[in-house]
Amino acid sequence: MTEDNSDTDAPEFGELDGIVGFHIRLAHGAVYRHFTETFAALGLTQKQVSVLWLIGSNPAVSQIELGSRLRMDRATTMTIVNRLQERGYLRREKSSSDGRKQSLHLTDDGEEALEQAKRCIEEHEAWLKSRFTSDEVEKLVEMLSRIHE
Repeated sequence: MTEDNSDTDAPEFGELDGIVGFHIRLAHGAVYRHFTETFAALGLTQKQVSVLWLIGSNPAVSQIELGSRLRMDRATTMTIVNRLQERGYLRREKSSSDGRKQSLHLTDDGEEALEQAKRCIEEHEAWLKSRFTSDEVEKLVEMLSRIHE
């Protein structure tokens, strides 16, 4: 007699179950879906939120430094900065230290969007962290950092 697994939601992955990259991709998909749902009302992407947050924490950061810190190429950085500027969330100014560079600053609307985004991130992070103990969260962040550093 065979066991009926029809109630089981978990798919059988076979050899894929031992592939770390496969599980990272599945985890990324789940996190991305939840992020998208959480941020739907704000109309901001993950990268846009990261850009707002980094500029908010580092007023007058250059566009080049912004892209470098977030590991984005120049074209992607420029596209995101342009979109956020079009929405009135940030402004560009000539850098006071190097006239060839542009420094980035949040506008009042950008500050408000960042505050709303931070509230959404709190909700998103609570959802994500609820799957782990606080020690596991700390270890997970440390382990994931090894991959992207």
